[in-house]
Amino acid sequence: MQIKEILQLKPENQTITAKGWVRTKRGQANIAFVNINDGSTIKNIQAVVDVNNIDEETLKKVTTGACIGVTGALTPSAGAGQDSEIVVESLIIYGVADETYPIQPKKHSLEFLREKAHLRFRTNTFGAVFRVRHALAFAVHKFYNEQGFFYLNTPIITASDAEGAGEMFRVSTFEANKAPKDENGNVDFTQDFFGRETSLTVSGQLEGELGAMALSKIYTFGPTFRAENSNTTRHLAEFWMIEPEMAFFELEDNMKLAEDFVKYVIGYALENCKDDLEFLQNRLLDEEKSKPQNERSELSLIDKLNFVINNDFEKLTYTEAVDILIKSKPAQKKQFQYEVSWGIDLQSEHERYLVEKHFKKPVILINYPKAIKAFYMKQNEDGKTVRAMDVLFPGIGEIIGGSQREDNYDKLMDRIHEVGIDPENLWWYLETRKFGSAPHSGFGLGFERLVQFVTGMGNIRDVIPFPRTPKNAEF
Repeated sequence: MQIKEILQLKPENQTITAKGWVRTKRGQANIAFVNINDGSTIKNIQAVVDVNNIDEETLKKVTTGACIGVTGALTPSAGAGQDSEIVVESLIIYGVADETYPIQPKKHSLEFLREKAHLRFRTNTFGAVFRVRHALAFAVHKFYNEQGFFYLNTPIITASDAEGAGEMFRVSTFEANKAPKDENGNVDFTQDFFGRETSLTVSGQLEGELGAMALSKIYTFGPTFRAENSNTTRHLAEFWMIEPEMAFFELEDNMKLAEDFVKYVIGYALENCKDDLEFLQNRLLDEEKSKPQNERSELSLIDKLNFVINNDFEKLTYTEAVDILIKSKPAQKKQFQYEVSWGIDLQSEHERYLVEKHFKKPVILINYPKAIKAFYMKQNEDGKTVRAMDVLFPGIGEIIGGSQREDNYDKLMDRIHEVGIDPENLWWYLETRKFGSAPHSGFGLGFERLVQFVTGMGNIRDVIPFPRTPKNAEF
């Protein structure tokens, strides 16, 4: 049985076998207390070993990090913080861990644990993070299934840059320095595997729209890649995106879906990851003690999650938000790092001010300037703005970006020319505007950004099992 299941049993001296990794071992003259964890829960099961009943050589191998199995009677425990323990009758060693095992029972820095990513799952912090990550991923699929969506797998290898910007990773079978050249001296991609230049995808959105134009409601949930040289706590080169696309949805429907979606998945985590979230909350509270008073969070982790699910999101236009920001105290006192004016791409500090200080609730901004948004967004009648929306959260700023998509062929073609994209590269996308076009909308949510918000982890590299960042592909 998994330790999570064992801990839910009423201890009645029934014989139980538990298997896992040793977290700690401490002893008295004739008794050893061994804490075992198998990853199914943040809680350990305590195994009580009578040293006279177990071979001395075997007992020596029971060290932190060793993998063992114990069989014995499940009895009520007199120890604090545990209801039951196993009085060991037999013990087996599956794998020893020598004195060089780096994850000892003491506090390790997150930077150190990133260097030990192959072992960091065994710590309380990362066990909790990845159980919460699983719950959130499951909730994503559960939500969209209940809403009548179809899960569509869009290509990982693509010949289009959905965003019209952003560095991409090239996919090629050419040997380095041996790529064939055409008559102009350029790499001749017609001789490459796909017969053209291809890259790892930055988004499944464009292909997702094609699915929505027949299946009505689809969502993608897959890996995406950005080759930007961003060494920050918020950027990864490989990350996962959730991108729903819906036919017959206008901007208002899109906003409602986004709000319902994040409330649902966060609510699922709150309900199903109580122990892990409480542990992560206490970890954050410890961390906060070392910060100056003015830098401490006003809300605990669980309060912050409830803050999202218990509030109706405030909805306003980009123009209204800019007016609020210009009149705000931080702007008047020149405390914002970035100046505010109509037409700028709002920074995280501006978004967080709106959420945390002004409205004190999550915010959805709509109708952004056309010039700072992607070519596929539906243009408003004013000719200056598009039907874009961004969902803003406390502590993080933008968590969702989306829009109503431009369904008018001529307007889309004009915009493509305006931003300098070759229409030949998007002929298939444009054809959906010629053959039975429909109003449609969609959005994208970076999954790691969501996991970071729910777990309270400060660095995005700590919410994906093996982070891919500039100069780092170790594991």
